Amino acid sequence: MAEDGERRTHQPPTWARRAGVAPSGWRAGRRDGNAGPRIVIVGPCAAGKTTLTARLRALGHDAHACAQEHSGVPYLWQLSEPDLLLFLDVDLAATSARRGGDWPAALHATQGDRLAHARAHADLYLDGSALTPDEVAARVARFLAEQQDPQSPGRGAQD
Repeated sequence: MAEDGERRTHQPPTWARRAGVAPSGWRAGRRDGNAGPRIVIVGPCAAGKTTLTARLRALGHDAHACAQEHSGVPYLWQLSEPDLLLFLDVDLAATSARRGGDWPAALHATQGDRLAHARAHADLYLDGSALTPDEVAARVARFLAEQQDPQSPGRGAQD
């Protein structure tokens, strides 16, 4: 997983940044009130990004799904200025099962290529192919709790 300094070396160009979106300061230890990290979730189609985002928001997290798999712009996920990047993966067989039919292998591979930059910079990689939405949410919640506790030995873990 990427170290904080590594993430900063591959920033999008200044002209691509969105007005009104700025780093929250969470990584630098600035925690205004009860504000937690800004969480961005990426992954291929049918990985469960929307479901996980809804569950995290219901728990009070600032969570957002990014459709990076549909973009040829490798740094698209960075335009949201995430404090934590979660990569939710799914294999081709699970994608086909979740979509109710055959999913084109070439499309799955293309999405994998489009997600390579995000995967290389993810704070957490989780393969949810064989997991239920509840299991994914529980693992991510455990990871987030570890990230918010500076004394936690599991910081930066991969599940």
